[in-house]
Amino acid sequence: MTKRELFYDAVKRKRQDYIPFDFDLCPALEEEFERRTGLSDYKRYYGMPLRFCYVPCRLKEADNQHFSQYYQNPPAKMTYSEWGIGILPGSVAHFVQMFHPMEHLETPAQIKEYPYPDPDRDYDWDRVHQRVAALKAEDTVVFASMGATIFELSWVLRSMEELFIDMVDRPEMADTLLDIILKFKLDFVERYVKTGVDGFQFGDDVGSQLDLMMSPDLWRHYLKPRLQKVIARAKELNPNLLIEYHSDGNIERIIPDLIEVGVEILNPVQPECMDPFKIKQLYGDRLTFRGCLGTQTVMPFGKPDEVRETCEKLIADVGKGGGLILSPSHVLEPEVPWENIEAYIQAVQSANRKAGY
Repeated sequence: MTKRELFYDAVKRKRQDYIPFDFDLCPALEEEFERRTGLSDYKRYYGMPLRFCYVPCRLKEADNQHFSQYYQNPPAKMTYSEWGIGILPGSVAHFVQMFHPMEHLETPAQIKEYPYPDPDRDYDWDRVHQRVAALKAEDTVVFASMGATIFELSWVLRSMEELFIDMVDRPEMADTLLDIILKFKLDFVERYVKTGVDGFQFGDDVGSQLDLMMSPDLWRHYLKPRLQKVIARAKELNPNLLIEYHSDGNIERIIPDLIEVGVEILNPVQPECMDPFKIKQLYGDRLTFRGCLGTQTVMPFGKPDEVRETCEKLIADVGKGGGLILSPSHVLEPEVPWENIEAYIQAVQSANRKAGY
């Protein structure tokens, strides 16, 4: 069988003897990989069956300077994304500080008049076509990453505090911004489908370490129907697309809602916040899980043997009946020992070798 066929069978819970895996390295660990191997593409090196693609923005830093008018005394070294989000380098590793261009807007008209990027003009879709074709030619499954789908992009523009106040006290402000972002994402879905992607990763971080950031009712009012429209549009254009939803934190209270709107893969099932074994028991007949391996606990702080044992237990229990893509629950950060990364990879590869893959 091809790698793509094995991946689809595992995701659709038709086999449990093959465990797909996937992980991302932070820049410091990418450098460590290059130092150890002399290579740069660690995903190809380890034979990961799933890859994500992103459409590059055509705009340069100089094109975005006009966004400075939306800030009061912006720092001299601040740069701006194509959305006008202010970015300053942080004090630790690759982390950055973000600033919110819509924080001081007061009317829906101001939100409507904001200079949003153009989904066609400002993005290089030809590059995505080429990337998707090249990856699929390597027997790889390709997902379009729509990361911050509705909520996250909206709050980074507006600020989380102001957006939450809008949702409660100024619903016209919230609806105006969320609908504009929804239209943009629907346009993106149509363009990504034309590139031939196999699936989408949608998502918004709506969970904290303990629970949802908002009440389920507020999420169902503002975010669920918009997420449903995005997923429905993707499936309308290609019913065979796989749909993944990402949210860090504890989102147990809305998992049934996510299934209802068409989510097929849940990521990352952060084990410090939700018990992946319990989630498997409750929803394993309807969902596949990508993640389950803790990046707050076992990956940075465990010993290699503990990492290996954790992986083996996840493969045996959460992978029972299929439906597991074993991966760390977040980007592997600088504090993760390389020996732990190797222990994780070896655990997956050993399980697949035993099955003849």
